[in-house]
Amino acid sequence: MKNEKTYTVAEATKLMENFCAYQERCHKEVGQKLYDLHMIPEAKEKILLHLLQHNFLNEERFSKAFARGKFSIKNWGRIKIINELKFRNVSSYNIKTALKEIDETDYLNTIQKVAEKKWALIKEPNAFKKRSKLVGYLSSKGYESEIIYEVMNGLIK
Repeated sequence: MKNEKTYTVAEATKLMENFCAYQERCHKEVGQKLYDLHMIPEAKEKILLHLLQHNFLNEERFSKAFARGKFSIKNWGRIKIINELKFRNVSSYNIKTALKEIDETDYLNTIQKVAEKKWALIKEPNAFKKRSKLVGYLSSKGYESEIIYEVMNGLIK
């Protein structure tokens, strides 16, 4: 067995405060980090409670920041954002709240830009296959099929 560093509750609390202050975290990430630090269940609960009481950990704030960031930086669609938040065990209430952070006009403009950019990059002479590749790409980015087809019909004359 390798020599693992052990932490007191106070040391682990300080580490977790820094971990949460660096960027927004969800409960699952914090729980995993505490597990990696080999904290006993009682210590985990005490530290989690401290982080919640002192507003280091806030699931609503995390989900809003996550949705804004993934949409504006990575151009993710709603479906992918929802699935990632569900994977992180975020409540459905907070997922709905997070999606309100995405402006509908920005959303439609973004999918249009992403589609146009990808369309220009697809080197496929067969128009049907090219459309199919674009639909697959936009689906993988998490956009809804109705919106994808609206964009496709506007994009391809």
